[in-house]
Amino acid sequence: MPQVETVESLDESVGYALKRAASALRGGMDAALRPLELTVPQYACLELLAQRPGLSNADLARGAFVSRQSMNLVLRGLQERALVTRPATAPKGRALPSRLTPEGRRQLHAASVAVRAVERQMLTPFSPAHQERLLRDLDACVAALAPGQADSSATS
Repeated sequence: MPQVETVESLDESVGYALKRAASALRGGMDAALRPLELTVPQYACLELLAQRPGLSNADLARGAFVSRQSMNLVLRGLQERALVTRPATAPKGRALPSRLTPEGRRQLHAASVAVRAVERQMLTPFSPAHQERLLRDLDACVAALAPGQADSSATS
């Protein structure tokens, strides 16, 4: 019978360490965004729309790592707060492209500052060179498991 390799200790598991880091980052982002009355998916949606205006619900969901149904709720909440606009009818097909409002841009700026502070705190143990290496290494992990999904701009 072939020997199956298992993780001896969670302290030695890279996957577990990544999950712990992601959880700590999410907690820090939640705390930083709470005073702005934003959730992490809402922030992600605003950030994506600032960088790629007109994305569809499906594109936003993929980019924010949530389901399409969840993104629909995120967009509806942002629209009710006048942070994004969506046309009543699709200009073509079924997609309703979303765009930031001026208030959405102001809210995004405040949220980006707050989230960047959390990220800077997380990276304080690392030199700038080590931070760049960490980003490349994480992109390599993504590429190894999901080819085509790693951010090629971080690996160049």
